Amino acid sequence: MTEKSTQNNNQASILDLFRQELETHIAVLSDGLSALKADPHSTEQLQPLIRAIHSIKGGGLIVDMAPAVTIARAMENCFVAAQKGEISLGSDEIEVLLKGVDMLNRLGQPPEEGEAQWMAQQEEACEALGLTIQGLGTNQHPADSELDGNFASTIPDNKFTTHQQPTSNSQQADESSDTSAPAPEQVETGTTADAQITSDPTMLDLFQTEVENHVAVLNDGLLALESDPGAMDQLEALMRAAHSIKGGARIVGLEPAVKVAHALEDCFVAAQKGDVALGSDQIDILFRIVDILIQLSQSLRGGESDWVSQHRTEIDHLVDAISAIINGETAIPVSPVEPSQESTAEKPEKDERLPQEADSSDTAMAQREDGEKDRAVRVTATKIERLMGQAGEVVVSAKWLPKLSNSLMDLKRNQIEMLGVLDRLQEVLIKTEGVPEASTLVMEAREKTKACNRSLAEKLNQFDAFNSTTANLSDRLYHEVISVRMRPFSDGVQGFPRLVRDLARDLGKRVKLNISGKSTEVDRDILEKLDAPLNHLIRNAIDHGIEMPDVRSAAGKPETGALHLEAVHRSGMLMITFSDDGRGIDPAQLKSRIVEKGLATADMVNDMSEPELIDFLFLPGFSTAKTVSEVSGRGVGLDVVHNMVHEVGGVVRAYSRPGEGLTFHLELPLTLSVVRTFLVEIGGEPFAFPLGRIDRCLELSRSEVDLVEDRQYFRFDDNNIALVDIHHILEMEHTAPSDDTLHVVVVSDRWNYYGLAVDKFLGEYDLVVRPLDPRLGKVQDISSVAVMLDGSPVLIFDVEDLVRSIDNLLSGRRLRKLSSTETKALDVKPKKRILVVDDSFTVREMERKVLESKGYAVETAVDGVDGWNAVREGHYHMVVTDVDMPRMNGIELLKHIKQHAQLKALPVVIVSYKDKEADRLQGLEAGANYYLTKSSFEDDSLIHAAVDLIGEA
Repeated sequence: MTEKSTQNNNQASILDLFRQELETHIAVLSDGLSALKADPHSTEQLQPLIRAIHSIKGGGLIVDMAPAVTIARAMENCFVAAQKGEISLGSDEIEVLLKGVDMLNRLGQPPEEGEAQWMAQQEEACEALGLTIQGLGTNQHPADSELDGNFASTIPDNKFTTHQQPTSNSQQADESSDTSAPAPEQVETGTTADAQITSDPTMLDLFQTEVENHVAVLNDGLLALESDPGAMDQLEALMRAAHSIKGGARIVGLEPAVKVAHALEDCFVAAQKGDVALGSDQIDILFRIVDILIQLSQSLRGGESDWVSQHRTEIDHLVDAISAIINGETAIPVSPVEPSQESTAEKPEKDERLPQEADSSDTAMAQREDGEKDRAVRVTATKIERLMGQAGEVVVSAKWLPKLSNSLMDLKRNQIEMLGVLDRLQEVLIKTEGVPEASTLVMEAREKTKACNRSLAEKLNQFDAFNSTTANLSDRLYHEVISVRMRPFSDGVQGFPRLVRDLARDLGKRVKLNISGKSTEVDRDILEKLDAPLNHLIRNAIDHGIEMPDVRSAAGKPETGALHLEAVHRSGMLMITFSDDGRGIDPAQLKSRIVEKGLATADMVNDMSEPELIDFLFLPGFSTAKTVSEVSGRGVGLDVVHNMVHEVGGVVRAYSRPGEGLTFHLELPLTLSVVRTFLVEIGGEPFAFPLGRIDRCLELSRSEVDLVEDRQYFRFDDNNIALVDIHHILEMEHTAPSDDTLHVVVVSDRWNYYGLAVDKFLGEYDLVVRPLDPRLGKVQDISSVAVMLDGSPVLIFDVEDLVRSIDNLLSGRRLRKLSSTETKALDVKPKKRILVVDDSFTVREMERKVLESKGYAVETAVDGVDGWNAVREGHYHMVVTDVDMPRMNGIELLKHIKQHAQLKALPVVIVSYKDKEADRLQGLEAGANYYLTKSSFEDDSLIHAAVDLIGEA
């Protein structure tokens, strides 16, 4: 996109904003003048009229709409004079003022073509009408003339646009010296010590929006200039941005912003002339000026009236530093205040409104020209959510129409059949020479039926056309409403290049951030939630991952480290990839840290795979850093990443390449409002899998299922995939179907694949997601709910939770079998069931074999949490548990069982290596029926305890 087109887009967006504001203020003027005409003594009407016309005049000055300024200035003088009692406004005067309102309304709605020529033609008429309005009063408002002089001398043409050429140094110096305060009629006195700041919220919002827009240009330009000092083309854009901020600050009466923006502009002009060289030290000062500008503009919206006085010293120091740069001084005076790094990455707080973010990229500006208009529309988030829900209901209602059309077609077919019956009846009557009256009635019935059939066919054609139009309209409406929530990825990451630059500079490193997929559309809620996780990933990568330049050089790497951030749509999901080319994760160091924090034993970590080890990084409080710094080391960063991703129903995974770098993959839904799903039928009810979270949908013959180590598997892509009956996971009754086909949905955690046997496939659907009632808490294996086209609810699976449930069932050997010959009810006496809970595979198997040798049915659990889930899901006669286990130890498990109303009578035997009397007393006091040591296996103590507590098998 060309620079000129960007300038035109900026000007067009501000002009559109002014016209929308103009429409609002014209309504106030019309109503106020009508009320004043009905009651000339109602002087309280004048104050809102003055405010409205004053806002129109200010906006007209900003967008350089001279005819509107002429009319507005004359009307404001008239209203002020009437308020002071200098003139009276009768019917004749109000009629003239209403003509002024009509003219303003006409200026706000120019022709689509030839606007510039049309506007020029209106100037003469507006000047004449302005003189007429001015003549309504005996005295011209003196302050207004003074104000006009101030604006004429201090405000360049087309202020708040980016197409004006920068002035020379001498011109700028003259311009900056003219900082006389606007007259009282122009601005309302603020509380800032340096200047009179307008309290008009429209003007302040407009100024802050412009500052955000131009600050993005300043940040990008300075970063480009630092990486390539020869990129002189960047200086042109930087000068325009600083110049525009300076003009806007003058209009709102913000003298400190004028001061720092003017210093920036002087520096850029000097650099363009070659008088100064901008190195990293100089650019660091310029960045701090940029931070001051954005903080200053935010203080206006936040109502921080004393912000300028609190930061006066810092502002003066930075302006002096800029002067030193321009003068070529080697010792640059710098403010002692530490630069803020957080401000470069954190976004200013936003009202719950329709899109207000400033677009930093030219492409985004061009693609969303219409979107700029939304920034003036204040709509609460709650209203948007309700609108989305209603749009979804419209789609559901529209989908019902085809069913009605089909039922009408059935009616038409029935009528045709009835007509055939009448024809045959008439033939019978004719052949049998029946009653003439009957033949006549049949004939009439046939004619009536034919007429109804023709009418129905005509109505059906009309209905089909209506159905098609409604379906198309509802679908477009729905997608337009959904698009309200979507923003380009660039809106959420525009502050990250600056964050990387500042942080790397503080740490003495060289780092460059590459961002791909800036135009990728992202749900605004997800985009906002991504800020903190990505911020943590960037900080961790720079602090822990990227090595110092000399270390990288010695390792054969470029001295400048590379970070890459990418956003793409893939398989109905938003894929965020963040990677660095640093040192990666040292497996030995990670294992040592896990053992050191007591999260697992040395034997356990040695048996873990790399993905299992990496998962420890996401635990709360876990960090591989040896020291705590301002940047990282507190162990909260990756925990924040995991919590955010899980909150929106996504998955985060990390992959390390020791010595080469670390990569994070975040899989997130495209939107929190709509999800593409694959529907299945389970127990006669529909359930939905998020389409992006399933790997395959297969139809298998029961003969393809094999039994290996007491588990059912099938082969696919040369892999054994465990087969699980989903009815068992959901604790639903299930009658085996008579056919030989299994419908299987394959899910995974990217390391293990599982096949879930369902009753039937229903196909793909887009569902409008509705959250579950918070009073239900977290429903196991379910994430949310949606409504089908017929209005019936459908539950949406939480696939990550579902995989955990499968793991628990497989580890505890608690699965029902899906065999070709279903086992019928047995007449034999069921075996007594015992649950063995131990984190050691060897001990579990030994205890299981000992108990099974005596005829007991034994199931196992790998730790206390797995055991606690098992005793709540299944029926057991006894529990055998170890004491020392991860996640939940045996004593805690025992206490949970004894405090449970239905389980407190369940016998529990503790088997532990701890053979001290104190340990034994602790277990018995917690409620254990027996406390045995693991050496007791040799003397059958475990068998004796089982027989004593539950009898023989």
